[in-house]
Amino acid sequence: MSDAGERFPQLRMGRLYGFSHYLLNGLRQALFRGEVAGLGHIPVSGPFLVAANHASHLDPPFIGAVLPRQLAFFARKSLWGPGAGKWWMDGVGAIPVDRDGSDLAAIKRVLGTLEAGGAIALFPEGTRSPDGQMQPAKAGVGMIVCKSHVPVVPCRIFNSHIAFGRGGGLRPSTPVHIVFGRPLFSEDYDRPADGKERYQRASERIMTAIAALPPPPVEVV
Repeated sequence: MSDAGERFPQLRMGRLYGFSHYLLNGLRQALFRGEVAGLGHIPVSGPFLVAANHASHLDPPFIGAVLPRQLAFFARKSLWGPGAGKWWMDGVGAIPVDRDGSDLAAIKRVLGTLEAGGAIALFPEGTRSPDGQMQPAKAGVGMIVCKSHVPVVPCRIFNSHIAFGRGGGLRPSTPVHIVFGRPLFSEDYDRPADGKERYQRASERIMTAIAALPPPPVEVV
């Protein structure tokens, strides 16, 4: 099982999540063909959080598609409509949240997932960038990591705003690159002496680590 698990990480995931992982990664590779770098920074066990920039609806599924571990994501409660959508969202472990992001039940579920050894993907900017430029970080991610003290893997996504940005159509063949950096630990992002600004400053330090990630070298064929 260990050799098969290395080649097919979907075998270590829930059935629906694993199938979706396999399908989405195939579509990503076929339609967008971007480079993925830094997967060696992903913890093989234990809780962690992926913190990424956000410019497209493609960002969450692409992060989930390339990581070899199952992740939980926030999703707007409005997506839990009747029918297959609700079934899929529940089946892959998505966490419903109010649009303004101030849902205490959702935050408690995130902390519970991390306490149980799970992994979460969040976006410090809180909403999609209209032009691919990084926006100021919000305090939400800082609050979660300062309460949980889990490793944070910074992730930078390149070109997703071109592939499928706000107000634009889907543009297949756009190379969407994904880079993961070394994990940040609590001493890297948390400064209790920051007082009332503690959570905001933690989010800003994480966002700085995301911004520092360079694009991967692209092989010329």
